[in-house]
Formats: sequence, C-alpha cells, structure tokens
Amino acid sequence: MTDWTRSVNDHIDFWEVLRSRRMCRDYLPDAVAGEDLDAVLASAFRGPSAGNTAGLELIVLAGDETRRYWDITLAEPRRKNFRWPGLLSAPVLVIPYVDPVAYARRYSEPDKASTGLGEGPDRWPVPYWFIDGGAAVMAMLLAAEATGLGALFFGQFDHEMAIRDELGVPEGRRALGTFALGHPATDGRKPSASARTGRAEWSSFTHRGRL
Repeated sequence: MTDWTRSVNDHIDFWEVLRSRRMCRDYLPDAVAGEDLDAVLASAFRGPSAGNTAGLELIVLAGDETRRYWDITLAEPRRKNFRWPGLLSAPVLVIPYVDPVAYARRYSEPDKASTGLGEGPDRWPVPYWFIDGGAAVMAMLLAAEATGLGALFFGQFDHEMAIRDELGVPEGRRALGTFALGHPATDGRKPSASARTGRAEWSSFTHRGRL
C-alpha cells in the first residue's frame, strides 16, 4: 500500500462510499491531516488520461490561503447574505486546471500523429481534457468520502480569469471549478434545493441497443 493511501481503511466498501457520497456545504475550521489531504490529492491522478497526457495540475489553498480565493469570488459586502456561510470555513480549497495545449502536443507525437488531433485543441471534436478532469474530480470526491471528509465541487463562472491571474496560472489553462475539502459540520451535508428533488432512476435513462 502506497503512502498516500495509508489513511484509507483497507476494507472500506466501494459501493458504500459511492452510495453515501454527498456534497458538503458547511465545514468545521479544523485542519485536514496531511496524510488525508495527500490521499485525496493523489487520487485525482489515478483516473483516465487520454494518451497519458498528464494535462492536469492542482493548486491547493490551505488555512489562511483560502482567503485569497474568497476575497475575489465573494467580496465582504456579499458574504452576509451568502446562503452557505459554513462553506467559507472549509480549510482546504483545491483548484484543478487542465491544459488543452498539452493534449494537442501529446497527440502530435509519432504514435498519435495519425489522429490529426495534434494540430491544435480546436481539432478535438470532444475536449478530452474536460473528460479526464471530470474523472479526476470524481476520484477526489470518492477519496474524500473514503477518508471521512466532506467535499464540494462548485463552479467559478465569471471569476475564472481573476482567480487564474491571482494564482499565477499561465494563459490557456482552464479551471474546472473549485473543490472544497474539510471536516463536515453537524448539518454540513444538508441537501441543496435541487438535491431535494431526488435522483432519477438510473434504469429510466439507460438504453440497451438504441435510444
């Protein structure tokens, strides 16, 4: 067992982790143990990567560093009316960035050149950097659940460029969103309004053979 999985119970049941996973919007300010944080971060790199491109990078803000994020995305006057004030207590924020150019560069190499995808990101009919990035985020959500932590993935929307500049991220990289991580408060997993409608029955949206 590698170092980054030492905090995960050997006998934890995958299906139970998948079933119990919920977004957490209210956190205790307690710091996340280093080994638990490493386990969640490392899990992002265990998902698929087209061409083994390695086009994902994570920026981690912990403790007081998270203020830099909230000062940009939720300025002080707006905080008093923020629906989820406990989210601001999350001790860790992780921002996953993907690099479309890295995918094009990888697919320009001899073993992939015949695909034509190496000519540039605009040649990709499906942007696999977002697919691989989404798989990385899901892996982190499951890893957080497996370590007993709460997690939330949410969008940056019109703040993406301002956050990129604040964190010194090169142009061309795309933020998938923001991943909050920490110990859930008592009511941290209270469902959002949209979640209260319940999940659709999977069999109603699964088609065998044709739609």
